[in-house]
Amino acid sequence: MTKAQFKSAAPYANDKMNLPVADVDTAITFYETVMGFKVVSRDDSPYKSVVLTRDEIQIGLAENGGDSSQEGCFFEVDNVEAAFIEMRANGLGREDPEFSIETFEGGYKYKVFFVIAPDGLCYCIGEPQSS
Repeated sequence: MTKAQFKSAAPYANDKMNLPVADVDTAITFYETVMGFKVVSRDDSPYKSVVLTRDEIQIGLAENGGDSSQEGCFFEVDNVEAAFIEMRANGLGREDPEFSIETFEGGYKYKVFFVIAPDGLCYCIGEPQSS
């Protein structure tokens, strides 16, 4: 199976290193198992948090009291179809990626699919498309 390369991560709101979750330990399983991330570091101060990495990107989950339903990241990948196939094989729990073409600021087009993590964070995984 070909794995997608994760190239960049852009947070929807403030900080991709402080994505809010209710329970870091519970959340980690989904990111490692389904999304292919690995834990790089953990911290308990000023609140429980973890840094995860995959390919060229890092994100952080934190028990910071934030609203996970209002946050997440856009991940640029080199192959959006491979990313979905990999996550589906890893237990994503759905067969249809519901791919769409989205146009972002600056007119950049991406073929994307969305993943809602069990912790409520939303991720848009996208591959750039030529115009």
